Amino acid sequence: MPSPTTAPSTLEHGELFIGGQWLPAAAGGRRDVVDPSTGNAVGTVAEGDAGDIDAAVAAARAAFDQGPWRGMSGRERARILHRVADLIRENADELVRLESLDVGKPVTLCRVVDVATAAEVYEYYSGLAQAVDGATRETPMNAVAYTRREPLGVVGAITPFNFPLILSSSKIAPALAAGNVVVHKPADDTPLSALFMAKLLSEAGVPDGVVNVVTGAGAVAGEALLRHPGVDKIAFTGSTAIGRHAAAVAGEALTPVTMELGGNAAQIVFEDADVEKAVGSAIKAFVFNTGQFCMGGPRLLVARPLYDTLLGILAQAVPGVPVGDPRDPETVVGPMAAERHVAKVESYVAQAVADGGRIVCGGERLALNGGFYFKPTVIADLANDSRVVQEEIFGPVLTVQPFDTEDEAIAMANSTPYGLASGIQTTNLARAHRVAARLDAGIVWVNDWAMLDPAVPFGGVKASGFGREYGPEGLAPYTRDKSVVISLD
Repeated sequence: MPSPTTAPSTLEHGELFIGGQWLPAAAGGRRDVVDPSTGNAVGTVAEGDAGDIDAAVAAARAAFDQGPWRGMSGRERARILHRVADLIRENADELVRLESLDVGKPVTLCRVVDVATAAEVYEYYSGLAQAVDGATRETPMNAVAYTRREPLGVVGAITPFNFPLILSSSKIAPALAAGNVVVHKPADDTPLSALFMAKLLSEAGVPDGVVNVVTGAGAVAGEALLRHPGVDKIAFTGSTAIGRHAAAVAGEALTPVTMELGGNAAQIVFEDADVEKAVGSAIKAFVFNTGQFCMGGPRLLVARPLYDTLLGILAQAVPGVPVGDPRDPETVVGPMAAERHVAKVESYVAQAVADGGRIVCGGERLALNGGFYFKPTVIADLANDSRVVQEEIFGPVLTVQPFDTEDEAIAMANSTPYGLASGIQTTNLARAHRVAARLDAGIVWVNDWAMLDPAVPFGGVKASGFGREYGPEGLAPYTRDKSVVISLD
Protein backbone atom coordinates (compact mmCIF):
# COMPACT_ATOMS: atom_id res chain seq x y z
CA MET A 1 0.00 0.00 0.00
CA PRO A 2 1.42 3.44 -0.90
CA SER A 3 2.45 5.64 1.99
CA PRO A 4 0.64 8.94 2.67
CA THR A 5 3.58 10.79 1.11
CA THR A 6 3.25 8.99 -2.24
CA ALA A 7 1.11 10.52 -4.99
CA PRO A 8 -0.07 7.76 -7.34
CA SER A 9 -0.17 8.19 -11.11
CA THR A 10 -3.25 5.96 -11.40
CA LEU A 11 -6.27 5.29 -9.21
CA GLU A 12 -7.37 1.80 -8.22
CA HIS A 13 -11.05 2.49 -8.80
CA GLY A 14 -11.90 5.35 -11.11
CA GLU A 15 -15.23 3.99 -12.30
CA LEU A 16 -18.80 4.40 -11.11
CA PHE A 17 -20.09 1.99 -8.46
CA ILE A 18 -23.57 0.89 -9.47
CA GLY A 19 -25.40 -2.22 -8.33
CA GLY A 20 -22.26 -3.64 -6.77
CA GLN A 21 -20.20 -3.31 -9.96
CA TRP A 22 -17.45 -0.96 -11.12
CA LEU A 23 -18.67 0.49 -14.40
CA PRO A 24 -17.41 3.11 -16.85
CA ALA A 25 -19.63 6.11 -17.50
CA ALA A 26 -22.18 5.19 -20.15
CA ALA A 27 -21.00 8.06 -22.37
CA GLY A 28 -17.35 7.17 -21.75
CA GLY A 29 -16.41 10.49 -20.15
CA ARG A 30 -13.51 10.96 -17.73
CA ARG A 31 -12.46 13.88 -15.53
CA ASP A 32 -9.09 14.75 -13.98
CA VAL A 33 -8.40 14.47 -10.28
CA VAL A 34 -6.05 17.31 -9.28
CA ASP A 35 -3.68 17.43 -6.30
CA PRO A 36 -4.23 20.91 -4.78
CA SER A 37 -0.71 20.97 -3.35
CA THR A 38 0.84 20.97 -6.84
CA GLY A 39 -1.97 21.76 -9.27
CA ASN A 40 -1.12 18.56 -11.16
CA ALA A 41 -3.56 15.85 -12.27
CA VAL A 42 -2.92 12.53 -10.52
CA GLY A 43 -5.45 10.43 -12.41
CA THR A 44 -8.97 10.39 -13.75
CA VAL A 45 -12.39 9.17 -12.70
CA ALA A 46 -15.55 8.45 -14.67
CA GLU A 47 -17.66 11.45 -15.66
CA GLY A 48 -21.21 10.29 -14.98
CA ASP A 49 -24.28 11.93 -16.44
CA ALA A 50 -28.06 11.64 -16.27
CA GLY A 51 -28.02 8.17 -17.82
CA ASP A 52 -25.70 6.91 -15.12
CA ILE A 53 -27.91 8.47 -12.45
CA ASP A 54 -30.85 6.60 -13.99
CA ALA A 55 -28.92 3.34 -13.72
CA ALA A 56 -27.88 4.03 -10.14
CA VAL A 57 -31.41 4.94 -9.02
CA ALA A 58 -32.75 1.81 -10.74
CA ALA A 59 -30.19 -0.34 -8.93
CA ALA A 60 -31.02 1.32 -5.63
CA ARG A 61 -34.77 0.92 -6.17
CA ALA A 62 -34.36 -2.78 -6.96
CA ALA A 63 -32.22 -3.22 -3.84
CA PHE A 64 -34.85 -1.48 -1.71
CA ASP A 65 -37.89 -3.24 -3.16
CA GLN A 66 -36.43 -6.71 -3.70
CA GLY A 67 -33.20 -6.96 -1.73
CA PRO A 68 -32.60 -8.02 1.86
CA TRP A 69 -31.46 -4.72 3.39
CA ARG A 70 -34.85 -3.19 4.13
CA GLY A 71 -36.12 -6.38 5.75
CA MET A 72 -33.07 -7.02 7.93
CA SER A 73 -33.44 -6.55 11.64
CA GLY A 74 -31.80 -3.48 13.07
CA ARG A 75 -29.36 -5.75 14.83
CA GLU A 76 -28.26 -7.30 11.53
CA ARG A 77 -27.73 -3.90 9.94
CA ALA A 78 -25.89 -2.78 13.07
CA ARG A 79 -23.35 -5.60 12.72
CA ILE A 80 -22.59 -4.56 9.15
CA LEU A 81 -22.29 -0.86 9.98
CA HIS A 82 -19.98 -1.67 12.86
CA ARG A 83 -17.86 -3.67 10.43
CA VAL A 84 -17.70 -0.58 8.19
CA ALA A 85 -16.26 1.36 11.14
CA ASP A 86 -13.70 -1.38 11.70
CA LEU A 87 -12.69 -1.37 8.02
CA ILE A 88 -12.27 2.42 8.04
CA ARG A 89 -9.82 2.07 10.91
CA GLU A 90 -8.04 -0.85 9.27
CA ASN A 91 -7.67 1.15 6.04
CA ALA A 92 -6.83 4.45 7.72
CA ASP A 93 -3.52 4.88 5.89
CA GLU A 94 -5.16 4.60 2.49
CA LEU A 95 -8.04 6.90 3.41
CA VAL A 96 -5.58 9.48 4.79
CA ARG A 97 -3.60 9.29 1.55
CA LEU A 98 -6.66 9.68 -0.67
CA GLU A 99 -8.29 12.49 1.32
CA SER A 100 -5.05 14.46 1.51
CA LEU A 101 -4.32 13.93 -2.18
CA ASP A 102 -7.84 14.89 -3.21
CA VAL A 103 -8.59 17.89 -0.94
CA GLY A 104 -5.13 19.10 0.07
CA LYS A 105 -5.74 18.35 3.75
CA PRO A 106 -2.70 17.90 5.99
CA VAL A 107 -2.23 14.20 6.67
CA THR A 108 -2.30 14.75 10.43
CA LEU A 109 -5.70 16.45 10.16
CA CYS A 110 -6.96 13.68 7.88
CA ARG A 111 -5.99 11.00 10.37
CA VAL A 112 -7.16 12.51 13.67
CA VAL A 113 -10.26 14.28 12.34
CA ASP A 114 -11.61 12.99 9.03
CA VAL A 115 -10.84 9.28 9.21
CA ALA A 116 -11.40 8.99 12.96
CA THR A 117 -14.72 10.83 12.72
CA ALA A 118 -15.99 8.73 9.81
CA ALA A 119 -15.36 5.55 11.79
CA GLU A 120 -17.10 7.01 14.83
CA VAL A 121 -20.13 8.03 12.76
CA TYR A 122 -20.66 4.50 11.42
CA GLU A 123 -20.07 3.09 14.88
CA TYR A 124 -22.58 5.49 16.43
CA TYR A 125 -25.32 4.78 13.91
CA SER A 126 -24.73 1.05 14.18
CA GLY A 127 -26.03 1.48 17.72
CA LEU A 128 -29.04 3.53 16.64
CA ALA A 129 -29.90 0.98 13.95
CA GLN A 130 -31.13 -1.23 16.78
CA ALA A 131 -33.43 1.50 18.15
CA VAL A 132 -35.54 2.36 15.10
CA ASP A 133 -38.89 1.56 16.69
CA GLY A 134 -42.33 2.98 17.27
CA ALA A 135 -44.65 3.33 20.25
CA THR A 136 -48.06 2.19 21.40
CA ARG A 137 -50.64 4.91 21.97
CA GLU A 138 -53.50 4.79 24.43
CA THR A 139 -56.78 6.08 22.96
CA PRO A 140 -60.46 6.04 24.02
CA MET A 141 -61.21 3.93 20.95
CA ASN A 142 -61.78 0.19 21.32
CA ALA A 143 -58.61 -0.40 19.39
CA VAL A 144 -54.89 -1.03 19.65
CA ALA A 145 -52.92 1.83 18.14
CA TYR A 146 -49.21 1.92 17.49
CA THR A 147 -46.67 3.69 15.31
CA ARG A 148 -43.93 2.32 13.09
CA ARG A 149 -40.81 4.10 11.88
CA GLU A 150 -40.06 2.98 8.35
CA PRO A 151 -37.31 3.80 5.85
CA LEU A 152 -38.07 6.29 3.09
CA GLY A 153 -36.53 4.41 0.17
CA VAL A 154 -33.92 5.83 -2.22
CA VAL A 155 -31.84 8.62 -0.69
CA GLY A 156 -29.92 10.97 -2.98
CA ALA A 157 -26.86 12.15 -1.05
CA ILE A 158 -25.01 15.16 -2.48
CA THR A 159 -21.82 16.16 -0.67
CA PRO A 160 -19.25 18.99 -0.94
CA PHE A 161 -15.51 19.18 -1.49
CA ASN A 162 -14.29 20.30 1.94
CA PHE A 163 -14.97 17.22 4.11
CA PRO A 164 -15.74 14.45 1.60
CA LEU A 165 -15.32 11.52 3.96
CA ILE A 166 -17.04 12.99 7.02
CA LEU A 167 -19.99 14.57 5.21
CA SER A 168 -20.72 11.47 3.15
CA SER A 169 -20.59 9.34 6.31
CA SER A 170 -22.98 11.71 8.10
CA LYS A 171 -25.59 10.95 5.41
CA ILE A 172 -24.92 7.37 4.37
CA ALA A 173 -24.57 5.93 7.89
CA PRO A 174 -27.97 7.11 9.25
CA ALA A 175 -29.67 6.38 5.92
CA LEU A 176 -28.44 2.78 6.05
CA ALA A 177 -29.16 2.42 9.76
CA ALA A 178 -32.82 3.19 9.04
CA GLY A 179 -32.98 0.66 6.18
CA ASN A 180 -32.72 3.02 3.18
CA VAL A 181 -30.62 2.70 0.05
CA VAL A 182 -28.36 5.46 -1.31
CA VAL A 183 -27.17 7.07 -4.51
CA HIS A 184 -24.18 9.25 -3.63
CA LYS A 185 -22.96 12.09 -5.85
CA PRO A 186 -19.69 13.39 -4.34
CA ALA A 187 -18.27 16.81 -5.17
CA ASP A 188 -16.90 17.27 -8.67
CA ASP A 189 -13.32 17.83 -7.51
CA THR A 190 -13.04 15.36 -4.61
CA PRO A 191 -14.38 11.89 -5.51
CA LEU A 192 -11.63 9.60 -4.23
CA SER A 193 -12.72 8.73 -0.70
CA ALA A 194 -16.32 8.19 -1.89
CA LEU A 195 -15.14 5.54 -4.34
CA PHE A 196 -12.92 3.88 -1.76
CA MET A 197 -15.75 3.87 0.77
CA ALA A 198 -17.99 2.10 -1.78
CA LYS A 199 -15.42 -0.68 -1.77
CA LEU A 200 -15.30 -0.84 2.03
CA LEU A 201 -19.09 -0.83 2.38
CA SER A 202 -19.30 -3.75 -0.01
CA GLU A 203 -16.56 -5.62 1.85
CA ALA A 204 -18.43 -5.06 5.12
CA GLY A 205 -21.48 -6.87 3.76
CA VAL A 206 -23.70 -4.06 2.48
CA PRO A 207 -25.70 -5.79 -0.29
CA ASP A 208 -25.26 -4.85 -3.94
CA GLY A 209 -27.28 -1.82 -4.97
CA VAL A 210 -27.74 -0.50 -1.44
CA VAL A 211 -24.96 2.10 -1.92
CA ASN A 212 -24.18 3.47 -5.38
CA VAL A 213 -21.64 6.18 -6.24
CA VAL A 214 -21.81 8.33 -9.38
CA THR A 215 -18.98 10.80 -9.90
CA GLY A 216 -19.37 13.73 -12.27
CA ALA A 217 -20.31 17.38 -12.56
CA GLY A 218 -22.83 18.79 -10.13
CA ALA A 219 -24.59 20.66 -12.93
CA VAL A 220 -25.14 17.38 -14.78
CA ALA A 221 -25.10 14.33 -12.51
CA GLY A 222 -26.08 16.28 -9.39
CA GLU A 223 -28.94 18.01 -11.17
CA ALA A 224 -30.17 14.69 -12.55
CA LEU A 225 -30.19 13.21 -9.06
CA LEU A 226 -32.11 16.20 -7.69
CA ARG A 227 -34.75 15.88 -10.37
CA HIS A 228 -35.04 12.10 -10.53
CA PRO A 229 -38.60 10.92 -9.81
CA GLY A 230 -37.28 7.70 -8.29
CA VAL A 231 -35.53 9.50 -5.42
CA ASP A 232 -37.46 9.59 -2.13
CA LYS A 233 -35.24 12.02 -0.19
CA ILE A 234 -32.40 14.46 -0.85
CA ALA A 235 -29.66 14.98 1.73
CA PHE A 236 -27.56 17.96 0.65
CA THR A 237 -24.53 19.78 1.99
CA GLY A 238 -23.13 22.69 0.03
CA SER A 239 -23.35 26.41 -0.58
CA THR A 240 -26.46 28.38 0.28
CA ALA A 241 -26.93 29.42 -3.36
CA ILE A 242 -26.96 25.84 -4.65
CA GLY A 243 -28.96 24.73 -1.61
CA ARG A 244 -31.73 27.17 -2.49
CA HIS A 245 -31.85 25.73 -5.97
CA ALA A 246 -31.83 22.15 -4.67
CA ALA A 247 -34.63 22.88 -2.22
CA ALA A 248 -36.71 24.53 -4.95
CA VAL A 249 -36.27 21.56 -7.28
CA ALA A 250 -37.14 19.11 -4.51
CA GLY A 251 -40.14 21.22 -3.59
CA GLU A 252 -41.59 20.84 -7.07
CA ALA A 253 -41.83 17.09 -6.50
CA LEU A 254 -42.50 17.37 -2.74
CA THR A 255 -39.34 15.35 -2.11
CA PRO A 256 -38.19 15.62 1.52
CA VAL A 257 -34.85 17.40 1.92
CA THR A 258 -32.31 18.21 4.58
CA MET A 259 -29.99 21.12 3.87
CA GLU A 260 -26.70 21.86 5.63
CA LEU A 261 -25.56 25.05 3.93
CA GLY A 262 -23.11 27.92 4.32
CA GLY A 263 -22.04 29.70 7.46
CA ASN A 264 -20.28 32.84 8.66
CA ALA A 265 -19.91 32.27 12.38
CA ALA A 266 -18.82 34.82 14.95
CA GLN A 267 -16.81 34.10 18.07
CA ILE A 268 -17.44 36.63 20.85
CA VAL A 269 -14.57 37.35 23.24
CA PHE A 270 -15.84 39.04 26.40
CA GLU A 271 -13.61 41.10 28.68
CA ASP A 272 -13.53 38.31 31.29
CA ALA A 273 -12.26 35.69 28.82
CA ASP A 274 -9.11 33.66 29.26
CA VAL A 275 -7.04 35.48 26.63
CA GLU A 276 -4.71 32.57 25.88
CA LYS A 277 -7.63 30.21 25.29
CA ALA A 278 -9.46 32.83 23.26
CA VAL A 279 -6.53 33.37 20.91
CA GLY A 280 -5.97 29.65 20.43
CA SER A 281 -9.65 29.10 19.74
CA ALA A 282 -9.81 32.04 17.32
CA ILE A 283 -6.87 30.75 15.29
CA LYS A 284 -8.24 27.21 15.18
CA ALA A 285 -11.65 28.51 14.14
CA PHE A 286 -10.42 30.22 11.00
CA VAL A 287 -7.42 28.16 9.82
CA PHE A 288 -8.97 24.71 10.41
CA ASN A 289 -9.23 22.97 7.02
CA THR A 290 -7.69 26.11 5.45
CA GLY A 291 -10.87 28.00 6.34
CA GLN A 292 -12.94 25.71 4.09
CA PHE A 293 -15.31 24.85 6.91
CA CYS A 294 -18.96 25.90 6.96
CA MET A 295 -18.82 25.90 10.77
CA GLY A 296 -15.57 27.83 10.84
CA GLY A 297 -15.23 31.08 12.76
CA PRO A 298 -14.14 33.79 10.29
CA ARG A 299 -15.46 36.65 12.50
CA LEU A 300 -13.93 37.57 15.84
CA LEU A 301 -15.85 40.05 17.99
CA VAL A 302 -13.72 41.38 20.84
CA ALA A 303 -14.63 43.47 23.88
CA ARG A 304 -13.04 46.86 23.28
CA PRO A 305 -10.66 46.72 26.31
CA LEU A 306 -9.08 43.56 24.79
CA TYR A 307 -9.20 44.61 21.13
CA ASP A 308 -5.67 45.98 20.65
CA THR A 309 -4.18 43.26 22.86
CA LEU A 310 -5.74 40.44 20.85
CA LEU A 311 -4.80 42.02 17.54
CA GLY A 312 -1.20 42.27 18.72
CA ILE A 313 -1.12 38.62 19.78
CA LEU A 314 -2.73 37.47 16.51
CA ALA A 315 -0.23 39.51 14.49
CA GLN A 316 2.59 37.59 16.17
CA ALA A 317 0.98 34.14 16.34
CA VAL A 318 -0.78 33.65 13.00
CA PRO A 319 2.33 33.95 10.76
CA GLY A 320 3.86 31.15 12.83
CA VAL A 321 1.13 28.62 11.97
CA PRO A 322 2.84 25.97 9.79
CA VAL A 323 1.61 26.26 6.19
CA GLY A 324 2.90 23.85 3.58
CA ASP A 325 2.91 20.44 1.96
CA PRO A 326 -0.09 18.49 3.28
CA ARG A 327 1.99 15.30 3.28
CA ASP A 328 4.31 16.79 5.90
CA PRO A 329 3.05 15.68 9.34
CA GLU A 330 4.04 19.07 10.79
CA THR A 331 1.77 21.03 8.42
CA VAL A 332 -1.30 22.62 10.01
CA VAL A 333 -2.61 24.59 7.00
CA GLY A 334 -2.48 23.07 3.54
CA PRO A 335 -3.59 24.38 0.16
CA MET A 336 -7.12 25.31 -0.76
CA ALA A 337 -8.99 22.70 -2.76
CA ALA A 338 -8.88 24.49 -6.13
CA GLU A 339 -7.52 27.57 -7.87
CA ARG A 340 -10.97 29.17 -8.08
CA HIS A 341 -11.23 29.13 -4.27
CA VAL A 342 -7.92 30.98 -3.94
CA ALA A 343 -9.07 33.57 -6.46
CA LYS A 344 -12.28 34.08 -4.48
CA VAL A 345 -10.37 34.68 -1.24
CA GLU A 346 -8.02 37.06 -3.04
CA SER A 347 -11.00 39.10 -4.26
CA TYR A 348 -12.43 39.39 -0.74
CA VAL A 349 -9.10 40.60 0.65
CA ALA A 350 -8.95 43.25 -2.10
CA GLN A 351 -12.49 44.27 -1.17
CA ALA A 352 -11.51 44.54 2.49
CA VAL A 353 -8.70 46.96 1.63
CA ALA A 354 -11.10 48.97 -0.54
CA ASP A 355 -13.51 49.13 2.41
CA GLY A 356 -10.83 50.57 4.69
CA GLY A 357 -9.78 47.33 6.35
CA ARG A 358 -6.29 46.93 7.78
CA ILE A 359 -4.33 43.78 6.90
CA VAL A 360 -2.79 42.72 10.20
CA CYS A 361 -0.99 39.74 8.66
CA GLY A 362 -1.15 37.60 5.53
CA GLY A 363 -3.32 38.91 2.72
CA GLU A 364 -1.65 37.22 -0.21
CA ARG A 365 -0.99 33.95 -1.97
CA LEU A 366 1.87 31.71 -0.98
CA ALA A 367 3.95 30.40 -3.89
CA LEU A 368 4.71 26.76 -3.12
CA ASN A 369 5.14 23.89 -5.61
CA GLY A 370 2.49 25.32 -7.94
CA GLY A 371 -0.22 24.60 -5.36
CA PHE A 372 -3.30 26.57 -4.31
CA TYR A 373 -2.02 28.28 -1.16
CA PHE A 374 -3.16 31.44 0.59
CA LYS A 375 -1.53 32.83 3.72
CA PRO A 376 -3.72 32.89 6.86
CA THR A 377 -4.98 36.46 6.98
CA VAL A 378 -6.23 38.73 9.77
CA ILE A 379 -8.14 41.91 8.88
CA ALA A 380 -9.08 44.67 11.34
CA ASP A 381 -11.12 47.89 11.29
CA LEU A 382 -13.91 46.82 8.92
CA ALA A 383 -17.44 48.14 9.37
CA ASN A 384 -20.04 45.53 10.18
CA ASP A 385 -21.87 46.14 6.90
CA SER A 386 -18.79 45.36 4.78
CA ARG A 387 -19.32 42.49 2.33
CA VAL A 388 -16.20 40.89 3.74
CA VAL A 389 -17.87 40.68 7.16
CA GLN A 390 -21.36 39.80 5.95
CA GLU A 391 -20.59 37.16 3.30
CA GLU A 392 -19.07 33.70 3.51
CA ILE A 393 -15.45 33.87 2.34
CA PHE A 394 -14.68 30.15 2.84
CA GLY A 395 -10.95 30.59 3.18
CA PRO A 396 -8.27 31.31 5.82
CA VAL A 397 -9.40 34.87 6.60
CA LEU A 398 -10.36 36.32 10.00
CA THR A 399 -12.02 39.69 10.48
CA VAL A 400 -11.69 41.27 13.94
CA GLN A 401 -14.16 43.87 15.25
CA PRO A 402 -14.59 45.56 18.65
CA PHE A 403 -17.82 45.82 20.63
CA ASP A 404 -18.83 47.74 23.76
CA THR A 405 -21.78 45.88 25.27
CA GLU A 406 -23.17 42.37 25.45
CA ASP A 407 -26.25 43.41 23.49
CA GLU A 408 -24.09 44.94 20.76
CA ALA A 409 -21.99 41.78 20.49
CA ILE A 410 -25.07 39.57 20.12
CA ALA A 411 -26.56 41.92 17.52
CA MET A 412 -23.32 41.85 15.52
CA ALA A 413 -23.05 38.07 15.76
CA ASN A 414 -26.63 37.68 14.51
CA SER A 415 -26.36 40.33 11.79
CA THR A 416 -25.43 38.07 8.86
CA PRO A 417 -27.89 35.93 6.88
CA TYR A 418 -26.29 32.77 8.29
CA GLY A 419 -26.86 30.75 11.43
CA LEU A 420 -24.85 27.54 11.47
CA ALA A 421 -22.44 27.96 14.38
CA SER A 422 -21.34 30.56 16.92
CA GLY A 423 -18.92 30.84 19.81
CA ILE A 424 -18.44 32.52 23.17
CA GLN A 425 -15.28 33.14 25.19
CA THR A 426 -16.09 33.92 28.83
CA THR A 427 -15.37 32.70 32.34
CA ASN A 428 -18.83 33.82 33.48
CA LEU A 429 -21.12 30.77 33.43
CA ALA A 430 -24.31 32.80 33.66
CA ARG A 431 -23.22 34.91 30.68
CA ALA A 432 -22.39 31.77 28.69
CA HIS A 433 -25.92 30.39 29.13
CA ARG A 434 -27.56 33.77 28.60
CA VAL A 435 -25.72 34.63 25.40
CA ALA A 436 -25.93 31.10 23.95
CA ALA A 437 -29.72 31.28 24.23
CA ARG A 438 -29.79 34.52 22.18
CA LEU A 439 -27.45 33.52 19.34
CA ASP A 440 -29.01 32.53 16.00
CA ALA A 441 -27.08 29.33 15.43
CA GLY A 442 -27.62 25.59 15.32
CA ILE A 443 -24.63 24.96 17.59
CA VAL A 444 -22.85 27.25 20.08
CA TRP A 445 -19.39 26.49 21.45
CA VAL A 446 -18.14 27.98 24.70
CA ASN A 447 -14.39 28.45 25.34
CA ASP A 448 -13.34 26.33 22.36
CA TRP A 449 -14.25 25.74 18.73
CA ALA A 450 -15.33 22.80 16.54
CA MET A 451 -16.14 20.45 19.41
CA LEU A 452 -18.06 17.88 17.40
CA ASP A 453 -19.18 14.33 18.15
CA PRO A 454 -21.59 11.97 16.35
CA ALA A 455 -23.90 12.10 19.38
CA VAL A 456 -24.31 15.91 19.21
CA PRO A 457 -26.51 17.26 16.39
CA PHE A 458 -25.54 20.19 14.20
CA GLY A 459 -27.30 22.12 11.47
CA GLY A 460 -28.40 25.57 10.52
CA VAL A 461 -31.03 28.25 10.86
CA LYS A 462 -31.75 31.13 8.47
CA ALA A 463 -29.65 30.82 5.28
CA SER A 464 -27.61 28.00 6.79
CA GLY A 465 -30.32 25.48 6.04
CA PHE A 466 -32.61 23.16 7.96
CA GLY A 467 -32.52 19.65 9.37
CA ARG A 468 -29.86 18.15 11.58
CA GLU A 469 -26.99 15.72 11.18
CA TYR A 470 -25.52 13.57 13.96
CA GLY A 471 -27.34 12.34 17.04
CA PRO A 472 -30.78 10.72 17.04
CA GLU A 473 -31.92 13.95 15.35
CA GLY A 474 -29.78 12.98 12.36
CA LEU A 475 -31.51 9.61 12.02
CA ALA A 476 -35.09 10.89 12.15
CA PRO A 477 -35.13 12.53 8.66
CA TYR A 478 -34.36 9.13 7.11
CA THR A 479 -37.56 7.58 8.48
CA ARG A 480 -41.28 8.21 8.23
CA ASP A 481 -43.95 7.44 10.77
CA LYS A 482 -46.84 5.13 10.04
CA SER A 483 -49.77 4.65 12.39
CA VAL A 484 -51.54 1.30 12.68
CA VAL A 485 -54.94 1.13 14.38
CA ILE A 486 -56.53 -2.30 14.93
CA SER A 487 -60.15 -2.46 15.94
CA LEU A 488 -61.00 -4.73 18.87
CA ASP A 489 -64.71 -4.85 18.01
